[in-house]
Amino acid sequence: MRRREFIAFVGSTAAAWPLTARAQQKVRRIGVLLPFDDERDPQVIQLWPAFTQRMQELGWSEGRNVHYDLRFATQDADRIRKAAVDLVTSAPDLIYVWANPALASLKQATRTIPIIFAQVSDPVGSGYVANLARPGENISGFQNFETAIGGKWLELLKEIAPAVRRVGVVYNQKIPANVAFLHAAEAASTATGATVTAIELHEAAAIESALTAFAQEPNGGLIVTPNPLNTTNRELIPALAAQLRLPAIYPFHLFVFSGGLVSYGFDTIEQQRGAAGYVDRVLKGEKPSDLPIQAPTKYQLVISLKTAKALGLTISTQLQQRADEVIE
Repeated sequence: MRRREFIAFVGSTAAAWPLTARAQQKVRRIGVLLPFDDERDPQVIQLWPAFTQRMQELGWSEGRNVHYDLRFATQDADRIRKAAVDLVTSAPDLIYVWANPALASLKQATRTIPIIFAQVSDPVGSGYVANLARPGENISGFQNFETAIGGKWLELLKEIAPAVRRVGVVYNQKIPANVAFLHAAEAASTATGATVTAIELHEAAAIESALTAFAQEPNGGLIVTPNPLNTTNRELIPALAAQLRLPAIYPFHLFVFSGGLVSYGFDTIEQQRGAAGYVDRVLKGEKPSDLPIQAPTKYQLVISLKTAKALGLTISTQLQQRADEVIE
């Protein structure tokens, strides 16, 4: 090769290096829709780092090759819909979402942008995916509770508080999974000897009056279903339950840390890590439609002995041994 041609070859190769480097470092945009007020919410503080840490382990670092566009929509339906539309309009490479109401809005907003979800109940019954094995379209992820858990919550509540005869299910009728939990509890009521009553809530302002009205008759207890309104008010609801002397079972351990009696739910940290794995696979070329919906493989029982004592309940040694965590 003549000297002039060699210099031209080296120069053209060197000029290509920055372009190659930039292509390798392409920043992928992930839209994130969370049904909370802001990043200071305890659930966000606990769970979001679990997701980003797993993403980093898989090679995705904020500012280097991935950017997270977080949107907080509280539990207000109009704000959720608006945030979903805004996020879709921004055209991210993928959207990661928590909870049923936010996923429902995103499904209406796009059928093309890949969506990975976590903490969603009954995705088939709610109409989000075709089936668990092959979800179809652009959505896949990790469900939190199977509908039969409603019956299990009732059984556990009766085991912890045998005197309970009336059980109010605190739920949102507009969330199909919440309705399914209510029906599962109703189906289990005959075997447990308890009467199940629906307590429908849509706004925080109605919580105190609804629970107070239910507590007017004796031997009452509560099943608090997973939805954004209940989770956002995880301090208010346990406080009212204690004040009204209503033994209650909750879907997440954060309720127990806020003074609740007992929770029975899935490992939320592990689910965030699993969802990060699905996001990684989609960003690398797989389709959500080919990724099966994952169900929890382990449930955790958390009991507060302090709250039990305040309610006049005795937790058996056997039940304490079955618990994953006992708060003194």
